[in-house]
Amino acid sequence: MGRHSAPTAGITRVIVIVLDSCGIGSLPDAVQCGDEGSNTIANTAAAVGGLSLPHLQTLGLGNIAPVAGVPACDRPLGAFGRMAEKSAGKDSTNGHWEMMGVILERMLPVYPNGFPRELMQEFEKRIDRTTLGNKPASGTVILEELGAEHMQTGCPIVYTSADSVFQIATHELVIPVDELYRMCEIARGLLQGEHAVGRVIARPFVGRPGAFQRTSRRKDFSLKPPAPTVLDFAQAAGVDVWGVGKIDNLFADQGISACTHVKDNDEGISRTIELIRGPKAGIILTNLGDFDTVFGHRNNAHGFAGALQAFDRRLPEIQEAMRPEDIAFITADHGCDPTTSSTDHSREYVPLLVWGVGVKGGRDLGTRSTFADLGATVASLMGLALPPVGETFAQAILS
Repeated sequence: MGRHSAPTAGITRVIVIVLDSCGIGSLPDAVQCGDEGSNTIANTAAAVGGLSLPHLQTLGLGNIAPVAGVPACDRPLGAFGRMAEKSAGKDSTNGHWEMMGVILERMLPVYPNGFPRELMQEFEKRIDRTTLGNKPASGTVILEELGAEHMQTGCPIVYTSADSVFQIATHELVIPVDELYRMCEIARGLLQGEHAVGRVIARPFVGRPGAFQRTSRRKDFSLKPPAPTVLDFAQAAGVDVWGVGKIDNLFADQGISACTHVKDNDEGISRTIELIRGPKAGIILTNLGDFDTVFGHRNNAHGFAGALQAFDRRLPEIQEAMRPEDIAFITADHGCDPTTSSTDHSREYVPLLVWGVGVKGGRDLGTRSTFADLGATVASLMGLALPPVGETFAQAILS
């Protein structure tokens, strides 16, 4: 926290909208994760015969990379670029942390063969139940495989993925959601040190065998960031931070003044617009998760395309709600290419679009070497302590 900045004249609020999983091209080291060739937005566009994103196009999305149906603009209204992830991994946790100034040098632990037996035995002892699963799996597939047995036995389903997660799935009529959350808190307490996974995730579901559906009462129990983030610096300076979506979960409630959980992207956009229309200054940080959970992990390219176009249709509402003293950013935290055989996240560049009355349209921000440049820029604009990593591009975007 050695660096400080003066507030940027006239800027009193920053809005950051994270399109969860909307990567825009594989990183040079993606081959190490089996993600070479992944390009979530462009591959989705190609798979559906082109996207119609007129408002994102005018901001400069097509100037970042070729996207079918979204040509480059001669005079984009926004500043545009892309960001590379420097942290090890490709999960929402490390992606959001890096955006706000914390880079992980070592990858959070993953469990391609399931969790160690001694760890599971201790977990089962503490929850007084045996478990099912304990392996990497798609969330919907494992419900088809073990959901009926879970309903018969009352044993929670534990599974993981290529990400650093410990997921617990239970039927809401078999194990109440509050009890599921308690199990997750027990798991979070156990999963420390060498087993400090990024997130413990509650995955409640409903329905009958053959027709199970996950509910909106998912909850993430994240590891605490290992160092203060820009959100912490904001709180220390008396600047409010409002989260929309799973933001409080991702930051383990640190640096968040208040957070609104939402059932889908549409509600997330609506809550964000309400906050923008409000009178308060500060930082608004929104995560729109349907791209990831509903479409990316399900390899549903047409659904993913529809969600992008639905967001684009509402983008004018966001722009119209903004005041002259606002600056907004659109980005992502990783990829989750629905056109590949994998159902896991993909290690990709993420788009960077910036606009506001004071933003210089058409400014090419190039390829940023770390997501942390975004956090440094937010801190610079708001006059906060600057994180130890990341370079601000505040001057580059201002007229």
